Amino acid sequence: MSTPPLRLFFALPCPPALAEAICAWRDGLHLDGQNVAQANLHLTLAFLGAIPRGRKAELLAIGAGLPRRGFTLQLDHLARWKNGILHLAPSVVPTELHELVQALRDALQAHAFEVEPRPFHPHLTLARHAHNLPAAQPSFELPARAITLYSSENSPTGVRYRPLGEWALDHA
Repeated sequence: MSTPPLRLFFALPCPPALAEAICAWRDGLHLDGQNVAQANLHLTLAFLGAIPRGRKAELLAIGAGLPRRGFTLQLDHLARWKNGILHLAPSVVPTELHELVQALRDALQAHAFEVEPRPFHPHLTLARHAHNLPAAQPSFELPARAITLYSSENSPTGVRYRPLGEWALDHA
């Protein structure tokens, strides 16, 4: 019997106090979709999908080799995609985020991991299956203080994201 693969992604974690503030704001919008759990709020840098467990060490090495320049992301735009994903996004994407994502994609490709071909659109998912876009003006600062490699795991209470590796980002 083979060991099941891990479902992995690299992301910027959302600090607990900020996640609490975002969820309190979101809950006041009375959304019609399925809210993302507060503990699961993050900003995905690269989604990897199902990866054999034996390749985890490669991904940890990639994470360790990424640029370490921290930054702050201003989440000031509420949007909804056609697939019902309601999310917060920045109006302006910091250069450091573009550089980080490009370095991550380059490293993943160099190690023969499949990389999402679509352009990167930074966002923090608030809800899935949302039918409406509330009229709201968000203003949250997401400090990029770490990069985390997460495993997405199903549990009796829903999906849980478990950190497998984390690398601090420098701040001036």
